Amino acid sequence: MTYDILIRNAVTRTSSGKRVDVAIAGGRIARIAPDIKEGAAEVFDAAGSLVSESFVNGHLHLDKVYTLEKVGMAALSSYTSGSMGGAMTAIEQASKVKEGYDEKWIIQNVRKALDLAVKFGNTHIRAFTDVDTKAKLEGVKALIKAREEYKDRVTVQIVAFPQDGIARDPGAEGWVRKALELGADVVGGIPWIEYTEEDMQDHVDRMFALAVEFGKDVSMLLDDAGDAGLRTVEMLAKKTIKEGWEGRVTVQHARAMSLYPEPYYRKIEHLLKVARIGLVSDPQTGPLYARVKDLYAAGVSVALGQDDIADAYYPFGRNNMLEIAFLAAHLMWMTTFDDMKILYDLVTTNAAKALGIADFALAEGNPANLVVVDAASEWEAIWNHEAPKLVVKAGRNITAKRA
Repeated sequence: MTYDILIRNAVTRTSSGKRVDVAIAGGRIARIAPDIKEGAAEVFDAAGSLVSESFVNGHLHLDKVYTLEKVGMAALSSYTSGSMGGAMTAIEQASKVKEGYDEKWIIQNVRKALDLAVKFGNTHIRAFTDVDTKAKLEGVKALIKAREEYKDRVTVQIVAFPQDGIARDPGAEGWVRKALELGADVVGGIPWIEYTEEDMQDHVDRMFALAVEFGKDVSMLLDDAGDAGLRTVEMLAKKTIKEGWEGRVTVQHARAMSLYPEPYYRKIEHLLKVARIGLVSDPQTGPLYARVKDLYAAGVSVALGQDDIADAYYPFGRNNMLEIAFLAAHLMWMTTFDDMKILYDLVTTNAAKALGIADFALAEGNPANLVVVDAASEWEAIWNHEAPKLVVKAGRNITAKRA
């Protein structure tokens, strides 16, 4: 047979409703054209459904999934309070779960979440794991094991994340270093929770120094509270430019952006563009969120993330990025057809750009990471937010069996 997989009678996001075939060989998209004549080892009839890039989750605390019952409701209430004024309190309350961290039970939860990722066509995940004086390396060890187990189904980027701060948690920096030596992929950070601006800047500088030393990308949770005075996005953007790390940095949350005065927002928007920083927003997990539509219009690589699955900050979640887009459509009033095309970008191509994943578009020659959704268009796919009919990762059919 000429091809490994041949998807017939599909529409793409650019085919204007016309049906095409998509041929896959050697892990890549070999051809996109109407009525391909050659045969394939596996043929799938899309019957007019949409074929697109698979889904990308740019932010998930994978070590904490399904821990809500362990930590209780106090942190959840603090984090989701109207103005997010209790966000720092929530982090302190949630940190108690780490006193019982153990790789043995963490990996079981991680597998459950990654099985859902496969089911819903979520083939790339940036996964945060706490590495600090409480969590030590229990979470990162579990994620490294899962990364290997699922490597043919889900690409897991592991972020070594000092959740409780650096100045506030003396010794945490050393655990981040150990996590990188063990095999973590990305340097994390959360400078906004430090007590002073000097400590915030020091947090950014010290984590960036590790990134440069190990040659790693950077992904930090910034300005995640209802405080218009938070400035760590600016700190990180300036540091990125100074170190020549453009295109290798991602911001998570930046909820305070929604409160910025317009002139200051414009400054931040410009800095993000100059530094080529991606931004992942999670509007479903808190009452504030970054200015997603404005950032998208400005050309910033903005994306949506799951953030949490049944943990101290959010009680729901299925690792289903179409479901996240569905929720975002309501929360951000993005309900026109054009809006939903943008939302689809935010969980596919734009999300890939935010994470530095190259050659992700559905195009000949690119790696074959794609889905056939149970719908004929982007808006219908978001409306239904059901599991895809076909999921292909690196040219292999990994579709979860349906009951």
